[in-house]
Amino acid sequence: MKKVLIITYYWPPTGGAGVQRWLKFSKYFRQFGWEPVIYTPSNPDFPINDNTLLKDIPENLTVLKTQITEPYDIYRKIMRKKKNETVNQGFLSEGKENTLLQSAMIWVRGNFFIPDARKFWIKPSIAYLSDYIKQHNIDAIISTGPPHSMHLIAMGLKQKFDIPWIADFRDPWTQIDFYSQLKLSSFADNKHKQLENQVLTRADKVVTISPSCGVDLEKLGNRKVEVITNGFDTDDFAFNKDLKVLDGFLFHHIGALNKDRNPYTLWKVLGDICKEDTAFKKDLIIKFTGKTDAIAFESLKQHGILDNAQKTDYLPHSEVVKLMTQSPVLLLALNNTPNNAGVLSGKLFEYLAAKRPIFGIGLPNADAAAILKETQAGTMVDFDDYEGTKYQILELYKKYKSNNLIIQSNSIDKYSRENCAKDYASLLNEISES
Repeated sequence: MKKVLIITYYWPPTGGAGVQRWLKFSKYFRQFGWEPVIYTPSNPDFPINDNTLLKDIPENLTVLKTQITEPYDIYRKIMRKKKNETVNQGFLSEGKENTLLQSAMIWVRGNFFIPDARKFWIKPSIAYLSDYIKQHNIDAIISTGPPHSMHLIAMGLKQKFDIPWIADFRDPWTQIDFYSQLKLSSFADNKHKQLENQVLTRADKVVTISPSCGVDLEKLGNRKVEVITNGFDTDDFAFNKDLKVLDGFLFHHIGALNKDRNPYTLWKVLGDICKEDTAFKKDLIIKFTGKTDAIAFESLKQHGILDNAQKTDYLPHSEVVKLMTQSPVLLLALNNTPNNAGVLSGKLFEYLAAKRPIFGIGLPNADAAAILKETQAGTMVDFDDYEGTKYQILELYKKYKSNNLIIQSNSIDKYSRENCAKDYASLLNEISES
């Protein structure tokens, strides 16, 4: 069996969205002739642990770990956070930060930690993995980012050993939605773009998660980019499907909700309908599971529906997927930012597998909307479409009142993690045999 070295920052017991893609692909690679070898930090600064994910690690899998040096303890001291306090990702604010200090930290992050705060792990990792490769046969390398430092580790190994390499972009680099918020100097901006171009042009294959992201990366690297989406693991949904649907006309948002994903128009529409219809107000529940920006609750308060909200910071993944199948409506709030047409999170595909109605807020002609249309699993309304949002909500409410709030996701098998892993194995075969 051929061996593939997978360089990833996220690995169990680390929880959250970033760990899912490569944990799940690694789970199925052996079926298609590839033995994964994982390289990951032994001490990542990621405060969410989810021990339920450990069951998905293949038996007797080789997991290589080394210490990583990260600047987050310094950040916590400056921001007067406790040592074990969460450092939120993706510009998510829970309303506690000193905005002047936070702004200064963002400037430092963008201009001194290029490509990211894991940059100090690059050289030690190249040295460690070089010794490992000299003693063990490795047929291919996959690096997955962000953090994009993982790509630079792989690029260093590619230069030394000329091992076939796939650069996997779970999110964009310089085209990610918050790139413009990093307060970059022209030097830092050029450095980010230079490193990104090196990765795009030197990797044997470049893979990303959606057609639109693929088009963007093709323009940057002047080369073909493969698309292998995220997906759902059928094993995660192998529980009693007779779980009772939760009471109420409940909109459930699962995962991080930052400022850019806050669906202002949706909250206004829900608030207005509540003013018009006291029964609707009584039935409405807005549930958040995951880190949620304080601005979302400010919006709910502004429109008089804060009392309808429920919040849970984090649940193990095994519990989250059960809640998906029990939720009357699953809320998919996408980023209202430039370059957002290609946002296809793993959450979307798990929503499909849950087979509950999906209410999406995003571009009606973007990649996520196309999948909802293809699978007939839900609807997508534009960010500022008040009338369209109101119409779709009232249609869902009619179905709820008639006990007909159901949906059947169609043609979703191709989005299973197993099938996506098969596609990835085909790419590995291609580059290892060429």
